[in-house]
Amino acid sequence: MAITSSGIGSGLDIELLVTQLVAAERAPTENRLIKRSTEFAGQLSAFGALKGALSGLQNSLSGLQQLSTFAGRNATVSDGDVLSASASNSAAAGSYAIEVSQLAKAHSLASGSYTSTSEVIGEGELSFRFGTTDYTSPVPGPESYDGFTVNADKAAASITIDSSNNTLQGMRDAVNNADIGVSASIINDGSGFRLLFASTDSGAENSIEVSVTESGAAGLSAFAFNGSSTNLSQTVAAQDAAFTVNGLAVTSASNKVSGVVSGLEITLKSETSGVPVEVDVSRNSASIKGALNSFISAYNGFIDTANSLTSYDSATDAAGYLLGDATMRGISGRLRSEINAAVNGAGAYDTLASIGVTTDDKGKLVLNQAALDNVLEDDFDALSALFAVQGVASNNGLNYLSSTSDTAVGDYTVVLTQAASQGVNTGAAAVGFPNLDITGLNDSFKLKVNGIQSAEITLTQATYATGDELAAELQSQINGDETFKAGGITVAVTFDNATGAFSITSSRYGSDSTVEITEVDTDTATTLGFSVSAGTDGVDVEGTINGVSATGLGQRLTAVAGSDAEGLSLLVTATTAGSLGTVNFTRGLADGLDNLLDSYLGANNILEIRIDGLQDRIDRIDEDGIALDRRMEAIEIRYRSQFGKLDALLAQLNNTSNFLEAQLANLPTFFGNNKK
Repeated sequence: MAITSSGIGSGLDIELLVTQLVAAERAPTENRLIKRSTEFAGQLSAFGALKGALSGLQNSLSGLQQLSTFAGRNATVSDGDVLSASASNSAAAGSYAIEVSQLAKAHSLASGSYTSTSEVIGEGELSFRFGTTDYTSPVPGPESYDGFTVNADKAAASITIDSSNNTLQGMRDAVNNADIGVSASIINDGSGFRLLFASTDSGAENSIEVSVTESGAAGLSAFAFNGSSTNLSQTVAAQDAAFTVNGLAVTSASNKVSGVVSGLEITLKSETSGVPVEVDVSRNSASIKGALNSFISAYNGFIDTANSLTSYDSATDAAGYLLGDATMRGISGRLRSEINAAVNGAGAYDTLASIGVTTDDKGKLVLNQAALDNVLEDDFDALSALFAVQGVASNNGLNYLSSTSDTAVGDYTVVLTQAASQGVNTGAAAVGFPNLDITGLNDSFKLKVNGIQSAEITLTQATYATGDELAAELQSQINGDETFKAGGITVAVTFDNATGAFSITSSRYGSDSTVEITEVDTDTATTLGFSVSAGTDGVDVEGTINGVSATGLGQRLTAVAGSDAEGLSLLVTATTAGSLGTVNFTRGLADGLDNLLDSYLGANNILEIRIDGLQDRIDRIDEDGIALDRRMEAIEIRYRSQFGKLDALLAQLNNTSNFLEAQLANLPTFFGNNKK
C-alpha cells in the first residue's frame, strides 16, 4: 500500500509544520518581551507625567518668589481725560487731589522759508545747548533775548554740516541721526519749506540754544538762535507743567510727573476746570491672590497626577504604574513636608495654615478667602516673608540686593569701616568771578574719567557771571563728549563758593572711579584753576557682616565664602563709619519648594535617572526582539532543512514501495497464476 500526503514527493505539508513549530518556539519569549516592554513603557509615561506636574508646580512659584508681587500698588483716578496714574512698589497708600493749571511744552524753533528740501543752506557747525531761555517773541513783542542759563544735566552737542548734508533735508537727517535731544522736521506751510527744531524734552530748562560757526559756503547762520542772533523763529515757548497736589503748588518739566508723590507716576493730559481729580493709591492684593491661587491650582494638579499614577481598582485589579514606587512615595512625602513646614524668621504668619491655606482629606490645598483677607488687612507685608527670599535692613543707609543658595537664614549685623567714594578732581581757586571770561585761551581741555579718555572738550566762549553758571557749562560739555556717552560715563561739576574751586566728580563709586585732567589750554590753570593732574581716586566700601570682613566693590558689600552670610550682597549708601544695624534675611516657602523641585527637575536628578533607566530597558528589549528574530530565522532554516531531507527520504521510500509492489505483482503464484 502506498504512503500518501498532500505534499510534493512525500506528501507532507512542510510549510504549515515549520510555521507552527517556529510560532510555538517564539511565543514564550515574545510574550515575555511584550509584557516587559508594555510595563516599562507605562512606567516611562508615568514618570513623564510626574515630571510635567512637578514642572508646572515649579513654574507656579515664580509669582510668589518675586518681591514685587507683594509690594504692588494700584492707582485709580476719577477723571482719566485729565490725567492717568500708575503706582510703583514704593508708593504709600493714600488719596491725592490734583488740579492742573498748565501743561508742559517743548521748545520749538522754525527756520525761514526755502523753495525745496534740497536747497543748499551753507556749511559749518551747529552747536546745541539746552537750558532756560529768557526770550520775548516779536508777538506780542517787543522781541528781546535777555539771557540763557545752561542746564547742567543736559549734554551739549555739535553737528557738522558739509557738502554731504548741506541741504534742508540733509540737515534734518544729520540732527535726527545724531540723537542729541533735538528732533528736526520739514514743514511746508504753503509759502515754502521750513526746518523745525523741537526739543525732545519739554520744560522751561530744556529750551534750545543754537550757535553757528560758518565754514565754506555761507548761509548756515540763518539757523542761529542765541543771545547774538535770533534768526530762527520761536514757534512754541518752553514751559513747565503747573499743578497742585492736595493744595500744594508743584511744577514739572514734563507732563509725565514722578517723584512728587513717592512711587506715584502721574501723566498730565489736560487742564482741570475747577474740579480736582482724585487719585487713590491702594495695595495690590489682587496680585498676591492671583499668585497664591496659581500655586494652589498647580499643587492640586500634582496631587491629581500622583493619585492617578498610584491608584488601585479592586474591582478590575488595575493598578497605576507607580503604585508602591519608592521614588513616587519620596517625592510626595517631601512635598507634603515642605508645604506644611514653618518658615524660620517669618514672624506670626509663618505657615500656609496661618494665612488660611489648609489641606483637605484628599491632600489638596484649600484657600479660606476670609482668613487671607484678614491677614492682608492686619499685616500686608508679612506675606512676602512667608513666601519670598528677602532681606530687611534696619538702617536707611543699607539695602538688600541679592543672595545665593548658600546664604543662611538669620539676622546679620553690619559695620561700616569705610564708605565708598567717587573719583574727583578739584582745581585751585578760579580767578575772575564775578564775570569770568571764557576765551580762546581757556576754552578747551581733555580729561580721562574711569579710565576712558575724552576728545577735546570746548566751552562756549562767553562771560559767566557766577561759578554755578560756569559749572553748568562745564558739566554739559563734558557729558556731551561722544566717547563718554558711548561708555555710559557722566560727571557732576560743582563750584564751592567758599574756596572758589571747581570739582569734577565721576558718577561711579569705587576704586575704578577716577577723574584725571590730561590736557589744558594756555590760561586754564590761571583762570579756571584746573591743571594737568590725577585727581583723587574713589575707594570701595569696606566693612564686616556678622563680624567677618566682607568684599567691597563700589557701594556693594558682599559676605565672603565660608561665612553664614555667604553670598549676601548689600548696597551701602551710608557715608559715616560705624554700626549700620542688622539685616534680617529669610527664605520663604516658595524658595524652599523651588530648591526641592530643582533637585527633582535639575541636572542628574532622580527622575531623569529613572527615566533613562527605563528607556535603557526598553532599548534592551528591542535589542532582544531583534535577537529573537534572528534566532527564529535560524530555527526556521534548520526546520526547513530537516523537513526537506525528511520529504526527500519519504519520497524515496515511497518510490521503493511502488517498485516493490510492482515486482511482487509480477511474481508467479504457487498455483502458477499471476497475482492480480
